Amino acid sequence: MRQLFERFLALFAVDRRVLALAFARMADGVGNSFLIVVIPLYVGSEIITGATFGLAESMIIGIILSLFGFLNSSFQPLTGRLSDRRGKRKLFILIGLGGLAVTNLAYVVAETYVQLVVIRGLQGISVAFIIPASVALVNELATTGDRGGNMGVYNTFRLIGFGAGPVAAGAVVNLGPYVLPGGVTITGYDAAFYVAAITATISYLLVTVLITDPESTRANAGADLSIDVFDRSGSNLLDPIFTLGVASLFMATAIALFATIQPQVNEQLNQGATWFGLQFAAFVVAQILLQTPIGRACDRYGRRPFIVAGMVLLIPSTLVQGFVSTSETMFLARLVQGIAGAMVFAPSLALAGDLAGEGESGSKLSVLTMAFGFGIAIGPLSSGALVGYGFEVPFVFGTVVATLGAILVYTQVEETLETTAPVPVVGDD
Repeated sequence: MRQLFERFLALFAVDRRVLALAFARMADGVGNSFLIVVIPLYVGSEIITGATFGLAESMIIGIILSLFGFLNSSFQPLTGRLSDRRGKRKLFILIGLGGLAVTNLAYVVAETYVQLVVIRGLQGISVAFIIPASVALVNELATTGDRGGNMGVYNTFRLIGFGAGPVAAGAVVNLGPYVLPGGVTITGYDAAFYVAAITATISYLLVTVLITDPESTRANAGADLSIDVFDRSGSNLLDPIFTLGVASLFMATAIALFATIQPQVNEQLNQGATWFGLQFAAFVVAQILLQTPIGRACDRYGRRPFIVAGMVLLIPSTLVQGFVSTSETMFLARLVQGIAGAMVFAPSLALAGDLAGEGESGSKLSVLTMAFGFGIAIGPLSSGALVGYGFEVPFVFGTVVATLGAILVYTQVEETLETTAPVPVVGDD
């Protein structure tokens, strides 16, 4: 078994703690993404009752789902800064995973809309403990020469978990109720919540057993943790990490426009739910396949070329979604958009990690993760508000913000690797 693990580790060529953390995030990602499918069904069931304060059921679902994203993103700078101050990553990850496990179980006893809102809000705060500390830990376990590859491997496994959850969630709910040994019966909803709690617990155990904080994290705790907006060196107007944060916000907004307008997409393309599911999954599949190779490539050829190219590619792949006429072309557009996202995300984290000083990873990298989270929350709200003016309007809006992000990255972000190999040209020997 040990030899098998060593071979598997050599395949990805990363620190064993990075791979262990990636597996832990994959496990909790399954449970987290389970809830994206289960919660709307649960809210609409006869189990949940109570005051709605005059809000429609669809609005309550939107509040519950978006509250997670907004609280998660809002608390990340605070938890990232605290993990830097304390010089502890593992502790913060365990606090978040413990919170996830408990709140996943809390859904089983929830009976009112208000209780669901409170539980989902607490989950958002719990995940805010996990993300900055996890990304900071990956950054500190990596070096300048392999940081992109480490970020790519971490993101790949996290996305595998996130992509697998929704596929299984509907089946778990629909196949219920389940009769357990001893004659105990549980509903499909309760089974889904138990699965989510179990995956969070598995992640907790993996982190407890396999993860340790690097000595450098503890030694450099309490460094300067300020976040600059303007470039102190004077060579550019904006600080590069802040710029990458803004670009991540714009990228995530453009990507997430698609998520909440399924009825309009299906009507526009005269398609069913299966095609929409494939189009939604195309983005995730591209991310899973490309995060690791692009991360490794940016270690050799530089971070900036991939980030700029990805932001530029995001522009046409977003715009075309508002004007396609077939399901196949929408699938291709989403696939290309996924390629663009993969070219931006891991290299951006690697570049920000290059710039972060000792003991600053939690604070600095949380700028990017926070911005991405806000974009994922803003995108669906934007498309829901704009689609009434025309099917193409949300995607035109996404194109505008993607263009602004590309301009910012091109003008305000410089390469951090001192030596890079020349990017190969197609057709060269």
